[in-house]
Amino acid sequence: MPDHPRIAFLASRADDAQAALAWFTERYDQHAPQDADVLCALGGDGFMLQTLHRHGALGLPVFGMKRGTVGFLMNHYREDDLHARLAQAQGAVLKPLEMQAVTESGASVQSLAYNEVSLLRQTRQASKIAIHLNGRRRLDELVSDGVLVATPAGSTAYNYSAHGPILPLGAGVIALTPIAPFRPRRWRGALLRAGTEIRFEVLDPDKRPVSATADSHEVRDVVEVTVRESQAHTVTLLFDPEHNLEERIMNEQFVT
Repeated sequence: MPDHPRIAFLASRADDAQAALAWFTERYDQHAPQDADVLCALGGDGFMLQTLHRHGALGLPVFGMKRGTVGFLMNHYREDDLHARLAQAQGAVLKPLEMQAVTESGASVQSLAYNEVSLLRQTRQASKIAIHLNGRRRLDELVSDGVLVATPAGSTAYNYSAHGPILPLGAGVIALTPIAPFRPRRWRGALLRAGTEIRFEVLDPDKRPVSATADSHEVRDVVEVTVRESQAHTVTLLFDPEHNLEERIMNEQFVT
């Protein structure tokens, strides 16, 4: 990265984020994302995911600063020398999940997920889902509120709330986690190689409809969902050395 990189500042609609945007663009040259060397996202984790979805195809590193509610993927907000912070920042390379969902109408919808792909019941009745791994049916019927697949970066989010495992970066695994499972009663999910293809088959979709969500992109009335780690997409998040993502994930495992 150049000593004085071209920065594209992006901000959520929150008042604090907009105030930060005004401060930084007054003191640094503002560039369009397609003309920048680095993106600077001002907001919370939701806005960071939004930034990755909107601009991930540019292949630019992203340095986030927390100006929102949740900031696990963000650095602390400071207004001191941004160029020095960028020069010293450490990169974490993330591979998103690719979701392909087929609906009852026959439509096929594709989306990326940097945190997780989740399947959720749409009505008061529990969902019934069969799970196939690399073409082999591994679970005939999961009766639950749903099920999710999480990346290491997303393992501390919804996955952790659903009692799934926290995954270290670079471990080459993803988490398959049931959401409020009823049957099988003792099934807690699985750790899978990152290259595993997971296919969810929705059983009885007329009576027990299910939606699929890749981060914040929801597809309703799905009958089949396939999830795999992307081989074509990566994104690099930049972190202050003393607050890098790997250390944060480690710390989450020792919170008391």
